[in-house]
Amino acid sequence: MALSPLAIHDLTEAVLGCVCVALDRTAAQVDGQPGCPSCRACVVPGQVAWDSCDDPCGQESTGGQLTVSVARIFPSTDADFPAEARVVQGVRGCAPPTVTGLELVVTLLRCAPTVTETGCPPTCDELSAAAQVLHVDMTSVFNALLCCLPGTEQRPRGRRFVMGVQRTVGPEGGCVGLEQRVTVALPGCGQCPDDEESP
Repeated sequence: MALSPLAIHDLTEAVLGCVCVALDRTAAQVDGQPGCPSCRACVVPGQVAWDSCDDPCGQESTGGQLTVSVARIFPSTDADFPAEARVVQGVRGCAPPTVTGLELVVTLLRCAPTVTETGCPPTCDELSAAAQVLHVDMTSVFNALLCCLPGTEQRPRGRRFVMGVQRTVGPEGGCVGLEQRVTVALPGCGQCPDDEESP
């Protein structure tokens, strides 16, 4: 069975919403922790552009940038997921792989302390506060994916996925943050088009 047309996009939107809710919940529990970015939380195409990590909306909003993007899509099998399948296609008509692997990238950026106008480096207190925000964000994003991804598919055991590496990114251009990768199994749920429908 082939993938439904919105299988990838619907999942990326669900992951974005899940992470955003988790960030807001954490902000309510940890003093001084920012929640989900108010203006720059979106699904993006391709590689993530570091457009803004500050507060672009005004004093009442939460700054930062949260994005979900697709790194790659590849064939796999039920038995070997998340390994990439090397099965020759086209031998028996439309016979897609039993599982499609989808690697997602969740990126969260916050403001980083920078050099002052007089050339002084950030203080240790400023660096420590920024490090705490980053470390709490890292835990929140990791936990969000672990808790939410199983429920994004209606099947008895939930969706299958493999947590990938989480790494810090930056500081660069006044931004610092994290990049979390996760590989998700997309089972086929659509029909292959008939030969008569082909152009």
